Amino acid sequence: MGGGEERAPEGQGLSPEEPEHSSPSRESSASPLSAADAATTSETRRPDEDSADTSVQRDSTREWTQQDAMTSSQADSTTPKMEGGVGRGGDKKPCPVHAPGAGDTKRGFRKSRQNDYVKISMKEPEGNRLPSEWWKTTLLFFYAGLSLVLTTVVITVVHERVPPKESIPPLPDTFFEYIDRVKWAFTVTEVNGIVLVTVWFLQLFFFNYKSIVCRRYFFLLGTLYLYRCITMYITILPVPGMHMTCAPKLYGDSYAKFQRILRLISGAGLSITKSHIMCGDFLFSGHTVMLILTYLFIKEYSPRSFWWYHLMCWLLSAVGVVCILVAHEHYSVDVVVAYFVTTRLFWWYHSMANTQCQCNHNNYLSNAWWNPVFNFMEQNVHTPVPRVYGWPITWAPACLKNPCKKYSMVQSTRDE
Repeated sequence: MGGGEERAPEGQGLSPEEPEHSSPSRESSASPLSAADAATTSETRRPDEDSADTSVQRDSTREWTQQDAMTSSQADSTTPKMEGGVGRGGDKKPCPVHAPGAGDTKRGFRKSRQNDYVKISMKEPEGNRLPSEWWKTTLLFFYAGLSLVLTTVVITVVHERVPPKESIPPLPDTFFEYIDRVKWAFTVTEVNGIVLVTVWFLQLFFFNYKSIVCRRYFFLLGTLYLYRCITMYITILPVPGMHMTCAPKLYGDSYAKFQRILRLISGAGLSITKSHIMCGDFLFSGHTVMLILTYLFIKEYSPRSFWWYHLMCWLLSAVGVVCILVAHEHYSVDVVVAYFVTTRLFWWYHSMANTQCQCNHNNYLSNAWWNPVFNFMEQNVHTPVPRVYGWPITWAPACLKNPCKKYSMVQSTRDE
């Protein structure tokens, strides 16, 4: 103003290449003065120079403020365009604006203009995974009964074709060569079988899912006796010992054959009931089937910690099987085949049931002829059957509770 302007110290004045009227952005980018230099400069300046510098600073500040205001106003004018969408007809439809809570900033969440919803697919609650379906159990009960009746018919037919022991002696058997016959041994076998079956049905009485297990038992029992009918009919073996007494042949007397069938059914096919007087049902042993199958079911559906219970049932089954051979009532091959057929069918079926592979065509286990029956039985059983027991009959005090008391309490509440 009054005199010539002094040159500014190094680091705060304009460069020689830049004019005085440089842009505010460049002035703002200049490095600031240190505290000592600023104090020295303020002391050496004249008042007119201070006023001139102040006016220049105010002008540059005013220019920067105006430019910043224009930029912010342009951003504000752009924001509605981003928030508003143009529809097909040109109408602007405002998008929902997210109002962040007070805790969002504290927790470091990003503030969003829209509600970010994440759809989580929840698995719908399933129904009963172990339905009773007693009607299926009833069907399998009749299936097992029909197989047993068919077995008695086949025994009656085969008995007429068994060669007499006088003309064809018993076949050589290695076990018989080393172990002499014990007369009472077969009685032990049948008593053990009766005890095992009684224990099994008593266990079923307290089992919570008895309908599922019963139809499995009936199906396997009926299928095994169907197999036995086939093997008995296609291969007729001579009697295993000269001690065996067979009933006389009836030839064409159908009525007498029918009476024998009824007698065999009424006596459950046991020798201790004097109902089994026919021969020819050797391959394979039906007594072995009952002893082993019943033991496998007892062990499968009882608690794993009941080792003493499993051991007791195993001893009953094993002693019964051995006594069949000791009594010379079956060939050794009859017992061995019965063991392998029974155990493999049981394990086969339960492997499919516990792994839920009834619909898997890549599993070779599903190639069995009875696979459609298996699918019918197990299609609604979606989990392995747990070993859960309970009292099947409601206690008397629970049965005698008066339901009218609760009803009167509800009715009085409504009246009030």
